[in-house]
Amino acid sequence: MLQALAAARTAGAEGEVPVGAALVRDGAVIALAANAPRTLHDPTAHAEMRVIRDGARRLGRDRLEDCDLWVTLEPCAMCAGAIAHARIARLYYGAPDPKGGAVEHGPRFFAQPTCHHRPEVYGGIGEAEAAALLRGFFAERR
Repeated sequence: MLQALAAARTAGAEGEVPVGAALVRDGAVIALAANAPRTLHDPTAHAEMRVIRDGARRLGRDRLEDCDLWVTLEPCAMCAGAIAHARIARLYYGAPDPKGGAVEHGPRFFAQPTCHHRPEVYGGIGEAEAAALLRGFFAERR
C-alpha cells in the first residue's frame, strides 16, 4: 500500500485525483500506476485500470488470478468489472468511497449474481492517509 500511496501523491501533484494502485504477485510489485484520465485524455485511465493493463501486458496474459491489487480508494463500477474480468485474487483498498465506490457502496459489484469472479476484499488498509490525500486535494480546489 505504501507504493500505491506514493503513486497517489504523484497523481495529486500532477493535478489528477490522488489515487494510486499496485499489482502484486508473489510478494513483488509487478505494476504501479496513478490516476491519469486528464493527462491521458482517457476517462478509463483510473489507477486500477492502468495497473491491470500493465500487469497483464508484463505477464503476457489476461488472467491475473495469482495477483493481488492494492488501491488507495474503493474501486468504482468500471474498475470492479475489470478486477472481476482479470480474476484478481485479492483486493486491498484504502479509503471507502460512499459516492462512487462499487465494492462496499453503490452497486456492490462483487455481490451481484451476474459477477463471475469475486476477489477476497479487504478495506481500510492505509485509509487515514488515503482519505487525507483526497480531502486535501479537493479542499484546494474549492
